[in-house]
Amino acid sequence: MNQPLAYIHPGAKIAKNVVVEPFTTIHNNVTIGDGTWIGSNVTIMEGARIGKNCNIFPGAVISAPPQDLKYNGEDTIVTIGNNTTIRECATIHKGTSDRNKTVIGENCLIMAYCHIAHDCIVGDNCIFSNNSTLAGHVTIGDNVILAGLVAVHQFVSVGQHAFVTGGSLVRKDVPPFVKAAREPLSYVGINSVGLRRRGFQSEKIREIQNIYRILYQKNYNNSQATQIIEAEMEATPERDEILQFIRDSQRGIMKGYFSNN
Repeated sequence: MNQPLAYIHPGAKIAKNVVVEPFTTIHNNVTIGDGTWIGSNVTIMEGARIGKNCNIFPGAVISAPPQDLKYNGEDTIVTIGNNTTIRECATIHKGTSDRNKTVIGENCLIMAYCHIAHDCIVGDNCIFSNNSTLAGHVTIGDNVILAGLVAVHQFVSVGQHAFVTGGSLVRKDVPPFVKAAREPLSYVGINSVGLRRRGFQSEKIREIQNIYRILYQKNYNNSQATQIIEAEMEATPERDEILQFIRDSQRGIMKGYFSNN
């Protein structure tokens, strides 16, 4: 903490064993938890709430005012959970009066040059590869992976355990447990590799596959598909989560992939 080449505002609340490297600026009304490392040339602005054992790499900007013309200086925050890593030159903006906060969960990896805009909510154990960008008001569930150069439209939701392939433009909501690819972004199967890595058993994976076959491969509309899934599939947490996600979707869920060949 006795880093003469860094500026730390006297009003910042920083645990004693935090490491702050040279040329970093930490503003007032910032909280940083035990064991966190802040690299050189990082800017942490008012309203940042950073957890324990985080790593923030050079050039990152945390809790800057949102790039939203409706923002009038409201007292809002950014929350970053424990054990999260923010790589080089990533930018994470504080909330507006809509949600009053931007949230990054625990155990996340936000790679270099990612941007997370105002009022985004990101769950735990997420990985955003280089240059992935979230517009404002996006909601991302737990265990989501965005490959490089993914761009997510404002107000979109991505369900937990989803995988979005590199270079994708996400205009519609992406349901839980799926892989999303192609242009326009489409359902291309469930994220079976990710589910197995996280301990899902084969029987559970087959159950999820059967739900999405009804939704995406039987030529039903979403209303018909959800009725059939609810009537014919045994009630489980996964089934109910998928159904609730579809019913709550404001932008509509992405379509299935149909080849023109």
